[in-house]
Amino acid sequence: MGKNVFDYHDEKIRGDAEYKTAYDALESEFSIADALIRARVEAGLTQAEVAVRLGVTQPAVARMESGRNISLKSVARYAGAIGRPITLKIIPTSVSSCGES
Repeated sequence: MGKNVFDYHDEKIRGDAEYKTAYDALESEFSIADALIRARVEAGLTQAEVAVRLGVTQPAVARMESGRNISLKSVARYAGAIGRPITLKIIPTSVSSCGES
């Protein structure tokens, strides 16, 4: 049996510096895509099944799962369609004053 996409990605991140640099530059898009795809797979659903639940086409689900130009409202609808809750965290990248004294 061949590798799944997650195993391939993990292998490339560890062993290919150019791949890792490119991936890191698109981290926010990839993290959204990864979360949607993993949740759908864990729910045991295909893109076509999610599409039916959302009332959209399978290519529309594929575009959502690309992580590009997706709204929080769309993520919430997607999560509801697969029966999963969502949470949003804003994580600081460094300690800054942000105008506070």
